[in-house]
Amino acid sequence: MNRVLSWIVFAILLSGCASSAKRDQPSLLTMASGAPRTSEQSATRIDAVVLRLRVDPKHRRIAGDVTLNLQTRSALAAIDLDLDRRYAISSIEVDGGALEPARWRNPEGRLHIELPKPTLVDVPFAIRIRYSGAPRVAEHAPWDGGFVWSKTPSGADWIATAVQGEGCDLFWPCIDHPTAEPAVVEQFISVPAPLVVAGNGIDLGMTEHDGWRTYHWRTAHPNTYAIALNIAPYAHLQGDYRSRYGNTIPLHFWYLPEREDGARKLFAEFPRMLDFFERMIGPYPFGNEKMGVSETPHLGMEHQTINAYGNEYKLDEYGFDWLLQHEFAHEWFGNQLTNADWDDMWLHEGFGAYMQPLYTQWLHGDMAYLARLFEQRKTLRNQFPIVSGRSQCEHIVYHPEHGPGGDIYVKGSLVLHTLRAMIGDAAFFDATRRLVYGTSTPKPGEFVPRIASTRDFIADVNAASGRDLQWFFDVYLFQAALPELVIARDDNGMSLRWKVMADKPFPMPVEVRVNDTLQVLDLVTGSARIAVTRDDIVIVDPSSKLLRALPHLEAWQKTLEGKKPRRVTPIDPADPCLLPENSDSA
Repeated sequence: MNRVLSWIVFAILLSGCASSAKRDQPSLLTMASGAPRTSEQSATRIDAVVLRLRVDPKHRRIAGDVTLNLQTRSALAAIDLDLDRRYAISSIEVDGGALEPARWRNPEGRLHIELPKPTLVDVPFAIRIRYSGAPRVAEHAPWDGGFVWSKTPSGADWIATAVQGEGCDLFWPCIDHPTAEPAVVEQFISVPAPLVVAGNGIDLGMTEHDGWRTYHWRTAHPNTYAIALNIAPYAHLQGDYRSRYGNTIPLHFWYLPEREDGARKLFAEFPRMLDFFERMIGPYPFGNEKMGVSETPHLGMEHQTINAYGNEYKLDEYGFDWLLQHEFAHEWFGNQLTNADWDDMWLHEGFGAYMQPLYTQWLHGDMAYLARLFEQRKTLRNQFPIVSGRSQCEHIVYHPEHGPGGDIYVKGSLVLHTLRAMIGDAAFFDATRRLVYGTSTPKPGEFVPRIASTRDFIADVNAASGRDLQWFFDVYLFQAALPELVIARDDNGMSLRWKVMADKPFPMPVEVRVNDTLQVLDLVTGSARIAVTRDDIVIVDPSSKLLRALPHLEAWQKTLEGKKPRRVTPIDPADPCLLPENSDSA
């Protein structure tokens, strides 16, 4: 009997260890930001989040106590949230009443909560969740999401989160989809003294208790992956920026004390960057909160009002810190404007990448602008369209064997360059403001963050230009291959025609310089012919306005293949984001 009991106990322990090991492994759902939502998630709106976290760097653990204030668009018997299954949930309450543990389950990172009674449509209610555990460690942040547990040069704890790829559910219960932005998030982050927490939004104070500090932050309409923890024995720089729109914007930079010289120089660049974006795009979206930056042990990320910065204060050949400028661009393209689906991620990254050439042009003129664009052009892959036209998950979009990957940055940027050249600055920036703010005449305090899609941007461009430019986007966004301009010259002249996949309409005009005369060929039918002699000097597209196939550049790219092999993480065939039924969209 004792031997039998021993085997039973051993089997139970072994089963528990196996269950714990499984729980510590991230599920496919947790690793997939933007996975298909359940009907319960699609019907749920998050009005407010109160996020209380105790961060224990010694044991690399967190303890969370989170209250979500919700409403539903239909009567629901259950609520589905996303939360990494590695956390042990100790209790869940609905409107203050405790639920029996049998009423919730979280085997795959989708926390299913059976409610004591069905929800009432558009009637607020609250769910409180207490949980704890060791969060996923980001081995290669920010590309690999999770917690970064690091040390400052002086040996102090230095902690950051970066969860763009995998989503908010890596450390707090949420609905991990771009359209699920809460109306407001309050954070109460507790850390051992003397650590400092630099957070999203407005600083509402700090309290000390038993060797711990609790920092209180509040932000409105945050992008879900933009909620971040930044913890270190930070020093702090602050100032004010008088906006051209009449409001005053607080400036804040949390940096490591060991790097004060670099921090002060970088902080001095904040006003110039702000002035550029406000002149070119429009009012800083979060002027009633702050422009904030925190130094992090990873390269960077566009966390709303508290951009992560880890570029070690390096200026590029154009005299500015491209990394900070790129991440700051996301306050407009990512945080103020949020994509409706990860398939629209080029709206974040394409605009964000175009801001570096545009800023370079603003500082140094056209030569530097075109040089920076050509550096982007050299990296194009054109293996996948940058917009597929169907709902996608983040990691599929970024995966070089399943999605456009880096092309959402560089091809998106080059498409915007060509669009700007074609419709002119007035229409281009008018359309951009419509996309970002929902109006072409934004004023501080008169707009809120918005969610938009590629289709919305096309409509904005059509409205601003007074033209139907669907053909432009069909070729540049919704197909992989670039249009090819076929040029043939003989003794009697030169012919030009566009060669486009599937023979799609592409009436793109082409500039041609013949000797000293510039002419614009209107290729409404897709082709044109001009009279030139053998002795004429002819340059097609002399100002490099057109994004098109360049055989000489593609031949050069092939010479580089295999010289810098990429490390590609394979995608599990069971990944829910690969299934054809992944059609959930906002």
